[in-house]
Amino acid sequence: MYLGIDFGTSGARAIAINSDKWIEAMASVNFAESSPDWAIIWQTTLFDLIGRIPEVVRRQIQSIAINGTSSTVLLCDQQGHSLTQPILYSDARGASVMAQVRAIAPPHHTVISATSSLAKLLWLTTIQPSATIPHPSPFFLHQADWLSFLLHGQLGISDYHNALKLGYDIGELCYPDWLANLSIPFTLPTVVAPGTPIALIQPEIAAQFDIPLSCVVCAGTTDSIAAFLASGVQATGEAVTSLGSTLVLKLLSETRVDDARYGIYSHRLGDRWLVGGASNTGGAVLRQFFSDAELQSLSEQIPNHESLLDYYPLLQPGERFPVNDPSLQPRLTPRPANPVEFLHGMLESIARIEARGYQLLQELGTSSLTRVYTAGGGAKNAAWMKIRSRHHLPVPVVASTQIEAAYGTALLALEGSQVSIDK
Repeated sequence: MYLGIDFGTSGARAIAINSDKWIEAMASVNFAESSPDWAIIWQTTLFDLIGRIPEVVRRQIQSIAINGTSSTVLLCDQQGHSLTQPILYSDARGASVMAQVRAIAPPHHTVISATSSLAKLLWLTTIQPSATIPHPSPFFLHQADWLSFLLHGQLGISDYHNALKLGYDIGELCYPDWLANLSIPFTLPTVVAPGTPIALIQPEIAAQFDIPLSCVVCAGTTDSIAAFLASGVQATGEAVTSLGSTLVLKLLSETRVDDARYGIYSHRLGDRWLVGGASNTGGAVLRQFFSDAELQSLSEQIPNHESLLDYYPLLQPGERFPVNDPSLQPRLTPRPANPVEFLHGMLESIARIEARGYQLLQELGTSSLTRVYTAGGGAKNAAWMKIRSRHHLPVPVVASTQIEAAYGTALLALEGSQVSIDK
C-alpha cells in the first residue's frame, strides 16, 4: 500500500492505493479551530488522519508522501519545534520587503510576489534580529517539509516543487548564487526531487500506527501539483484547473514560462514544464456567502445564458494570477436580491478569470491548450463545468480521472517506493 496525504486550506485528506493504483482506503479531517497555533493543528491533524486509515491497510503501507499548500512556511529549531507562527500561502505581509526582493532576484522572477516563500523569508529577518536568533540557526521550511519531518525525523529537506517560490533553480537543480550568498540568519533546506525516498518512518510512529518499520517516507510536493498528478494528464497541451479554496491552473508545456508580472511560473515535470499560476479567487469566496447545501441547490437553478454580472471574487484585497497585484480590491457588487443570480455571477466571473489565465499562458509562449481537466471541489459543480465549456474555454472541459490531490501524492509515494535508500 502507498499512502498520499494532502494538506489543503481547510483540512487534510489521505488516500491509500495498491500497486495497481486502485484506492484501498480514504480518510479526511477538517482543521480544528480551537488552537491559534497552526503547527499544533497540522501535527494533530496528521496523526489523527493516519489513525483513521483502517489498521489492515496501515499494516501494509510501504511508502508515504505528503503535499502542502505552496508558500506556506515556518521557522523551527534544531529539534523541529516551531519558533514562529506559520505563515500561510496567501499571506501578503511580504509586501513590506518587496523592494529587497526585487533588488536580490532577477527581473520577472517567480519570487517577486508578496506571497512568495522568499518574501516571507525576508520578512522574517526583519522581525528576528540576528542577536535574538538561537544557535545553530533555525530551519526555514515549507509546510510539507515539516510534516514529512514529523514522520521520518530528518530535518531540513524540501522538494523542488515547494522550493520553487523560495528561489531554487529548477533548471540547474541548485540554489542560485544570488540566493545561496544571501546573508540570512536561517538555514535553507536541502532540496531533492519530489518523490525521492528520504528515510524510513520513525520507529515510534510505526509502532503507534502499526505501520511496517520498512515504510519509506518520500519527499512531497505542493497541493496543486498533486492535483495535477491525480488527473492522469500525459499529453503536452493538456491542463488541469483545480478549484478548491483557490483557483490554480497548470498546463503541460514543452516550453518553460516564468513571468512574475502576471504571477506565472513553471514547475519541472521530467523534461517538460507545468506552467501556470494560482489565483486568490475560488471556493473560499463562495463559502463566504453560501453553505455547501446552498451551493448545490442554487447551482441547479442557474440558467443556460451567460451572466452579465462582472465580479472579481476575493476574500480580501490582493491577487496573484493572472493579475499580480497585492492591492487589488474584491469586486462583488452589484449584488442582486436573487441568490441564484448572485451565485451565477460569481461562477461566471471565476470562469472568466480562468479563461484569461489560459489565454495569457499561451500569449507568453506555452504549448497550445488542447484540453482542460478539472480537479478539486469545482469538478463536482455541474453548473460551473457547463459555464466554462459554454462561454469561456475553447477546448473540451472534462473532470479529472481522480479529483483528490491525495491520490496524486499517493502516486508519488508509489513512485518513490521503487527507489532504494540506505537503510
